[in-house]
Order: sequence, then C-alpha cells, then structure tokens
Amino acid sequence: MNINDQTRFNNLYQEYLNALTLQGKSPKTVDMYSRYLRQISLFFDTCPDALTAAELKGYFLKLVATKSWSAVKIARNAIQFFYRHVLNKPWDWIPIVKPPVVQPLQDVLSPSEVAAIINATRELRYQTYYWVTYSLGLRLSETLNLTIADIDSHLMRVHLRFTKSKKDRFVPLPQSTLAALRRYWATHRHPTLLFPGGKAPHFRDGKPMVMDKGGVQKIIWNDF
Repeated sequence: MNINDQTRFNNLYQEYLNALTLQGKSPKTVDMYSRYLRQISLFFDTCPDALTAAELKGYFLKLVATKSWSAVKIARNAIQFFYRHVLNKPWDWIPIVKPPVVQPLQDVLSPSEVAAIINATRELRYQTYYWVTYSLGLRLSETLNLTIADIDSHLMRVHLRFTKSKKDRFVPLPQSTLAALRRYWATHRHPTLLFPGGKAPHFRDGKPMVMDKGGVQKIIWNDF
C-alpha cells in the first residue's frame, strides 16, 4: 500500500471505529469488525474504499474456502458497515455473499446428565452454579453475574440484566433453586453477589469479583 492509500485508510479506519462506537456496538463486535476491515485492506494491499463488486466476490470466494460461514458472515457485516456508515455508499451485499441459514437444534441435558455433573462436582459453589444454570435455563455468564437484588423470593422470579440480546427479562424461580441459592450464599454472605470469585472479601481494586467463567468450564472437563 502506497503512502497516500495508507494515509487515506488510516483516516477512514478511525472514522470506522468512531461509527462503531456511536452505533453502540459492543467491544467484541468492534474488535471483530475492525479486524476484518484491516484484513481486507491487507488482502488487496490498498484502501478498501474503491473496491469493485468483482473484487469483493473474489475476496469472499477465498474466505468461503478457508473460513466457517459464521466468520464469513462477520466479514460481510463488517464491510457492509464500512460502506454504509463511513463511505455512505449503498452496497448490494446479497449477490456478493449470502451465508446459508442454519438452524441447528440445541443440545439439552437430561435430568440424569445434570445430576451426574452435579454429583461429580466436589465443591458446593460449583454444584449450586450448575443447578441454577440448568434450572433457570441460563447462559454461563448470566448465572455468574446474578446478584442478590436479582432474586425476588416474593414473586418467585429472577431478573436477568444485560443479557446477550441486550434486553432484560424475568424467568421463574423454582423453590428448589431458591433453597440452593440461600444455602450457598450462607457460606460467603457477600453483600451483593451470589457467585463471588477469589478469596474473601471477594473484591479487587474496590470492585466485586465474580467467579471466573473459564474456571467453571475447566471444572466440567476435570470432573469428566
């Protein structure tokens, strides 16, 4: 890439980062989108603001041959965002690349499989964590981030905040799950968190620490 192209790309790249921030994209999305924009500029060794449809098709043909469809979709969305929000150009992306729509069935553990996981777990905190995750139908991070204020023992429901879809929601709270949470909380009595991490008082730099997600996943592999 010559000096003029590099200078133009640097300016557009900064505009791209600003636009991603202004559109409320998560840090993870900003990282993925910006990485693919850099990759396409390296692929063509030029600023990607003047690429033709034929060039984009060629790029995506190579991408489809080497990457998963989920990666191809992210790359497509990243470049589409660049055209729409930075270049202010329409980009007819459907004829260029259209990942297939896949709707796989999710694996759901049976009660006996859940019982096997809980029985194989040696620590009460992990036993409680797995039971809460399963009984409420939560993601790993959703369970880890639960606080005392999220548990409504009067209406028997749990308030989930800042979920993956960026929408709060309520889920029913079974009596057995409430009992398990109370039993585990009595072992640490953290003022806000249900699943604190680290050693008591479970704070780092003045902020409460939650259990490590990687540690939770590692325990599963170690126990099985």
